[in-house]
Amino acid sequence: MKPVSRAVLVLAAALLAACAAFQGPQLALGQTEADVVAQLGPPSDRFAMPDGVQRLQWVTGPLGRQTWMVDIGPDGRSRWFAQVLTRAHLFEFAQRAQGMTIPQLLRELGRPAEQRRNGWGSGQTWSWRYVTYDCLWWQVSIDKDGKVTGAGEGIDPLCDVDDRPSLL
Repeated sequence: MKPVSRAVLVLAAALLAACAAFQGPQLALGQTEADVVAQLGPPSDRFAMPDGVQRLQWVTGPLGRQTWMVDIGPDGRSRWFAQVLTRAHLFEFAQRAQGMTIPQLLRELGRPAEQRRNGWGSGQTWSWRYVTYDCLWWQVSIDKDGKVTGAGEGIDPLCDVDDRPSLL
């Protein structure tokens, strides 16, 4: 085989592998918890949900842009799964987030990439990176009582580079 042909084959194989990784895991409803863990590894968090359901999370932060969640029913099989750090899911989340507690927020979005206090200790802003072509991240405002007061997009500070010449 010619060196150029071999290089083309290696490049094609690498591109196929990258495409497979981009599509995410091959999850399906009805899989056992063991099947899911075999694909994704040990979960980063586990939450008890109503009716004996366990929500398993795989958080890739702080720089990762994916958080996979799988709900396992009392029968040990998956009932629901999603990559929750998508624009569609985040905007749907924003419609029902008002008044959520911190444990509810963690159960819905997973651990944030960043947590910071606002002003004089009057609340917090939590931020998650997510898959977007823009340089944005998702931010949630939490009041001093630990309740969500708002959610929306903001500029990711890793991309907020001021390249204008200084006037001084």
